Amino acid sequence: MNVLEGKRIVLGVTGSIACYKALELARQLTVAGALVDVIMTEEATRFVTPLAFQSLTHRPVYSDMWATLESAAAHIQLGRQAQALLIAPATAHTIAALAAGLADTLILTTALATTAPILIAPAMETHMWQHPATQRNVAQLRAWGMYVLEPEEGLLASGQSGRGRLPGIDRLEGELRALLGRVYGRMRGRRVVVTAGGTHEPIDPVRFIGNRASGQMGYALAAAARDEGAQVTLIAGPVALEAPVGVEVLRVETAQQMHAALQRVIAEADLLLMNAAVADYRPAERLEHKRKKSAQGWTLELEPTTDILQSLAAERRPLKVGFAAETQDLLSAARDKLERKGLDLIVANDALSSIGQPEIELTLIEAGGVARVLPRQPKSAAAQQLIDYLLERWPARLGSAPARPSQDGPSQEEAYPDE
Repeated sequence: MNVLEGKRIVLGVTGSIACYKALELARQLTVAGALVDVIMTEEATRFVTPLAFQSLTHRPVYSDMWATLESAAAHIQLGRQAQALLIAPATAHTIAALAAGLADTLILTTALATTAPILIAPAMETHMWQHPATQRNVAQLRAWGMYVLEPEEGLLASGQSGRGRLPGIDRLEGELRALLGRVYGRMRGRRVVVTAGGTHEPIDPVRFIGNRASGQMGYALAAAARDEGAQVTLIAGPVALEAPVGVEVLRVETAQQMHAALQRVIAEADLLLMNAAVADYRPAERLEHKRKKSAQGWTLELEPTTDILQSLAAERRPLKVGFAAETQDLLSAARDKLERKGLDLIVANDALSSIGQPEIELTLIEAGGVARVLPRQPKSAAAQQLIDYLLERWPARLGSAPARPSQDGPSQEEAYPDE
């Protein structure tokens, strides 16, 4: 089950021009299975009608606290039922009112009445965001445990460019998923390391040996672990994908860099998902300058790269999951890899039908044989089912643990040189 399925989300919409974007956010959350109750300020209704939200969420929309007795008491019911309150967009006025503890709108009264986590996405003109009063108010809300996002830079409604734009819808959904995972996820307090994508082994400054791995499955696994509340480190080779929100990303290019990055983080990990298609060989010599084309052939001498999983075979921790993408003899090749590399589980798939494709079929293999076959489906769904299986199979090692220091907020990225 994805983290949004069946969750009660209260979406507060305030009077910013950006509130039209909240329509798509409400739709996206509803499609993901959340029950979305929308509260609008009077100012917001001048930009977007309540009917528009009601048409997308198929639920009542609250805008006038004094319309009926039911409306006047709505903040109590909504506050009690909410599993998260997301205010997007949040104007400077609403942020100031929240920091002052005011209660003259349904959004404000609901924020005071709920014990659910609160996520705030500001949207305003650059100088309003930078004003000391706004920054003081944001600091106060964060001190009270609310999660206040940084607005994005870009073209504003004023025609000027600067920081103040409402974060993108995908980022807002990702931040909400990460927040729900930290509060309700089954892997709270656990650390997960995921490797993704292929590696590039340089021949000369412009050429390399690589493979067709897209990184889609590894990125889906990182997002699924994040949604379960884990603190996730994603070690990513060269891929054309946007990093999952709320995940620490370490960028690498070569197998040597991936091995070095893994060595830095593996000691604290509870689970390693080694999904990357690491190059088995690299050029024995890296040319300093581009080799010119000639009529003669070119023979490259290759040498093996470090077998990263093999180097961890003797370690009991973390729980180690490998992946085997094969073009023939899938099960026998996967079983051999499982045994040679001391893995707890290996996930086998047909490379010809999965690399670069949005869907995948997975076969989960343990020492005793095939444990489960996951049918062909989107990689995001397959990733969630794999995480479900791991939690079912190793609950004591992967289930929620006492919280350790975690890193909240936007993703961090770091690049590792060869070591």
